[in-house]
Amino acid sequence: MKAILSIKTIIISFIVFIALWQLIFITSNFNEALFPSPLNVWNALVEMVRDGSVFENTVASMYRFALGYISAVILSVFLGLILGWFKGLFKYVNPIVQLLRPISPMAWMPFIVLWFGIGDTPAVVIIFIAAFFPVLLSTVSAVGGIDDIYFKVSKNFGIKQPHILWKVVLPTAFPQIANGIHLALGSAWIFLVAGEMVGSQSGLGYLIIDSRNNLRADVLLATIIVIGIIGLLLDTVLKKAEKFILKLWGVV
Repeated sequence: MKAILSIKTIIISFIVFIALWQLIFITSNFNEALFPSPLNVWNALVEMVRDGSVFENTVASMYRFALGYISAVILSVFLGLILGWFKGLFKYVNPIVQLLRPISPMAWMPFIVLWFGIGDTPAVVIIFIAAFFPVLLSTVSAVGGIDDIYFKVSKNFGIKQPHILWKVVLPTAFPQIANGIHLALGSAWIFLVAGEMVGSQSGLGYLIIDSRNNLRADVLLATIIVIGIIGLLLDTVLKKAEKFILKLWGVV
């Protein structure tokens, strides 16, 4: 029943959104080349599906995203476990992290292009930077906030390292780590598009720049919609994965 209501709500939301879009299109003075109607954008999307450009560029983007995001999550969780466990060490590392964390990943782009050239690598590095700090800090916070009672009970049951890491630390800290991974997903997906706008010859970000240069606002908006749909799907898949892991550890 809840699923049906949810689907119904989603459909109504999209109908209202498209209706408002069409109303603005009819009542505004914008040229159709600058502000296309929903029908024009739909036709552009169909065109992109037929010529295969949407699939080709989506595959290129997903490859870069997977490489940057997964490597950032693995490394940041690993380092976060170490820094969260050794709190004295984190006191010295934390000032550097807090200095680098607020810097936009795009600010590093000139250096990234100079160091790694153009192609896939700059976008992958941008995604890595965007995902790294949220996961690192959430992992450190999660591990550092574990109640000592868990370790006392583990000691009484004779659980020692490395088993304590897998059986106690990770299951206890995972819900908070998962929040960081979730936040990092959105941030990384946003900066994927930004990273592909510089130097890439494929991908959804490149498709936006290419459609802008060719004055194809309909293709541009269609690409933006595709980016939003993929982001929603990635978020849904990640939620399912989190629930599976929590059930595996018996947390929920």
